[in-house]
Amino acid sequence: MTSEQVARLSLVEQASLTSGAGTWTTTAVRGIVRTLRVSDGPHGLRHFTSQEGIESSEAVPATCYPPAVTMGSSWDPGLLHRLGAALAREASALGVDVVLGPGVNIKRSPLCGRNFEYFSEDPHVSGVMGAAVVSGIQSLGVGACVKHFAVNNQETDRMRVSADVDERTLRELYLPAFEHIVRKARPYAVMSSYNRVNGVYASANPWLLTQVLREEWGFDGLVMSDWGAVVDRVASLAAGCDLQMPQAGTDHQITEAVEEGRLDAGVVATAAGRLLKLQERVNRAQRFDDWDEDAHHQLAREAAGAGAVLLKNEGGLLPLDPTARIKVAVIGEFARTPRYQGHGSSRVTPTRLDNAWDALRAAAGPNVELTFATGFSLDGTADPALAEEAVAHAAEADVVLLFLGLPDTSETEGADRTDILLPVGQVELVGTVTAACSQVAVVLSNGATVSVSEWQGGVQAVLETWLGGQAGGAAAADLLFGAVNPSGKLTETIPLWLQDVPSYLHFPGQDGHTVHGEGRYVGYRHYDTMDVPVAYPFGHGLSYTTFAYSDLQTERTGENEWTVRATVTNTGTCAGAEVVQLYVEFDETHTTRPRHELRGFTKLTLRPGESGQAEFHLTGRDLAWYSTRCGGWRFEPGAFTVEIGASSRDIRLSAELHTPGDGFVDELTPTSLLGEWLRHPFGGKLLRERVAAHPGSVQLDTISPTVMKVALQIPLDRLTGPALGLDEEAIHGLAAQARAEAGSTSGASASASAGAVTSPESATAQAAPRQRSRP
Repeated sequence: MTSEQVARLSLVEQASLTSGAGTWTTTAVRGIVRTLRVSDGPHGLRHFTSQEGIESSEAVPATCYPPAVTMGSSWDPGLLHRLGAALAREASALGVDVVLGPGVNIKRSPLCGRNFEYFSEDPHVSGVMGAAVVSGIQSLGVGACVKHFAVNNQETDRMRVSADVDERTLRELYLPAFEHIVRKARPYAVMSSYNRVNGVYASANPWLLTQVLREEWGFDGLVMSDWGAVVDRVASLAAGCDLQMPQAGTDHQITEAVEEGRLDAGVVATAAGRLLKLQERVNRAQRFDDWDEDAHHQLAREAAGAGAVLLKNEGGLLPLDPTARIKVAVIGEFARTPRYQGHGSSRVTPTRLDNAWDALRAAAGPNVELTFATGFSLDGTADPALAEEAVAHAAEADVVLLFLGLPDTSETEGADRTDILLPVGQVELVGTVTAACSQVAVVLSNGATVSVSEWQGGVQAVLETWLGGQAGGAAAADLLFGAVNPSGKLTETIPLWLQDVPSYLHFPGQDGHTVHGEGRYVGYRHYDTMDVPVAYPFGHGLSYTTFAYSDLQTERTGENEWTVRATVTNTGTCAGAEVVQLYVEFDETHTTRPRHELRGFTKLTLRPGESGQAEFHLTGRDLAWYSTRCGGWRFEPGAFTVEIGASSRDIRLSAELHTPGDGFVDELTPTSLLGEWLRHPFGGKLLRERVAAHPGSVQLDTISPTVMKVALQIPLDRLTGPALGLDEEAIHGLAAQARAEAGSTSGASASASAGAVTSPESATAQAAPRQRSRP
C-alpha cells in the first residue's frame, strides 16, 4: 500500500514530506498523509499545545521520570520497559506519535553537558537499557526515536565539530548500542546527530545512515535529523536522512536537484515512503485520553530509588531507624529545593514535585527529631552565615544528612562542564560539618560524575541519587530510612581526578575537530587495563545486605556458544537486589584491546538466606574484535576467561574457556610482513619449504633472534634476493598457493590452528584472574 500511496504523490508533494511542517509536526498531504506529532521525551514529555512552542516553561505538565543517568544505574531493563510504556501512555493522551528518545551516546568524558541524558560509558549497558525503553514505548504502538546517531559525545561546538574516530573504535564502542537497539527493539525512527564524523556531517553521512544502519543492521524505519542539523538538504536526503526537522522552507532544493539530474527521483520517493510507513505504524497505536497521575508518580518514585547508588556506608550508618530516638540535622538546600533534571530539550514540566525534607518528616517516627539548615546558596557560592547556621545544627545532632550537588545551570544541553568538582562552598561545608559531627551521610544530586576524592574521607556514607525526577525527594527518604534497599550500580567510573580521565588531553578538541586519541579505552576499559586507581569502579554499588557468589558453571552449547551460570546468595538480614555482572577477559601479551569488557548482567532480588542463579549466554560476537583489514568481526582460536563480579574490580568467580576461533584465515599478499607469513597456517609452511629448498638461501631457523626480530616486521616483497631465494614471481606464486589451500580447507583451518584446544562442558570457579601489571 505504501508504494501505491507514494506513486499518487507528485514530486513536489513527495519533497514536502521530507521536511517538517512546524517545530514538532510533519507535513500532511491531500488526505493521504496526516500530520504526525513528535515530542522530546527521553524521561518525560516536553509537549506544547502550540506547534511552535520551544520554551520548557510553556510545556504542558507530564510525569518527569528520572533521567537516563539514574535509570541506567538501576541495571533493570524490566523497569525501563515499564517506564517506556508509561511514556507511551502519556504520549498517546497528549496526541504525540513519536517520542524523541532514548539517548544512548557513550559517556566519553564526565564533562559532557548532556551526560544526564545518557546511560553509560559502556555500550552493552547503553544498548540493553535503550532497547528496553524503546520496546516499552512501542509496546503501545507509539514510535521511539533513538538518538543521537552517532558519536555525539560533547556539547562544545556540537553543530560543527568533527569527531575523528578510527573505524575499530566506532564499531566496538560508539556504534554497538545503536546496533543492539536496531536489531533487538526495531525502533520506528533514528535521529542523526549535529556533529561531523570523520569530517562528514552525520546527517549527510551515507556510510552511517545507509551502509551501516540499513544495509548492515537491517534498519527499516525513518531517519530524522536533529533540529537544525541539516547543512546540505540534497546531500542529506541522498545519504539516507529521510526527514529534516524542523521546517526549513527548502523543499524547492529537492525538486530542483531532481529536475537538474543531481538527485535521483527514486531517493525522494523512498524517503516519502518511509514517512508513510511510519504513519502506518503509529496509526496502529493504542489510544488513550489520559493517564493515572498517581500511578505514574509512584513509578517515578520506584525508578528513582532503583537508580540510586550507595557508594560508601562505613559502620552501617545507613539506613537510619525511623523508630529510634535520634536527632538528625538535614543540611543543604537541595533537600528542600531538589535538583531533579537537567537543562535543555529534555526539560519536563512535572505534574508534581516531591522534596526530601518533606518526605523525611513524613517518614520519620515520633522519636526522630529533624532540623533543617540551608547550608549554601543554590548557585554554588559560599555563604558564611548559612554555613555557620549549618554547623550549629550539626553540633547538636546525632547524625547529619548533608545534601550536596551541582547547581541547576551547570548541566545543560549546549554547554560542557569545565571540571568535575562540587562548588567550593559545599566542599568547605563538608569540612566544617564533619568537624562538628562524627556521623555524616552525604546525599548527592548531580547528572554526571563529580569528584569525591577531596572530601569523602571525612564522611561515613555517600548516597549518589543522581537526578531523581519529580519523585526523587520521596525516593531519597525511602532509601535513607530503609524502606527501599539501595540496589543501583555505577554505569560510569568515578575517577580520582579529572586528569585521570582517558580523554582528558583530547576533550573537547580544537579547530573544529575532537580527536578520539584514547580510542576504545574509555571508562573502565582504560582504568582497568592500565591499573589506574579510581574513587569507585564501574559497576560498584553497595546494599544494606550482603551477597555471596558461588558455583560457577559453564556449558558449551554450540561451536562458539556458551551458557554461564553462577549462584548468588543473600547472606544478610534484609531483602535486597544484586546486579551480577559478566565480563570477558582477554589475555594478550601486547594490549590491543581492553583487559576485559562487560558482556552481560542480570539483577536478582533475594530474601535473606535465599539463593538465585544468574544465567548468561555468550556467542562468538562477545569474543570478537573488529578488523578493518577484513571489514568484519574476528575472533581467533585460544583461551579466554569469563569473570563474574559485583563490579569491574570486584570479580568473585572466574573460569577459563576455549574457542576454536571463527575459521577465518587472513589473506596473504606480497606486502604482508614476514611475521604474518610465518604465523599463517598455510603460508608459513609454504614459505619455509620454499626457502629450505632454494640452494644457498639462509635457513630461517638459523637467523639470530636479534636479526629475526627486525626481519619479522619487513614486508616479504622487500626481502627478494639470494638471502631467502625469493623473487617477485615466487612471492606472488606463494600468495596464490596460500589462498588456494585456505579456500580448499573450507574452515578446517580453524580447527587446525586451534591445536589441542579443549571444550570443557563445565568449569569450576577459580580465584579472581590476575591483573595486568602497570606498563
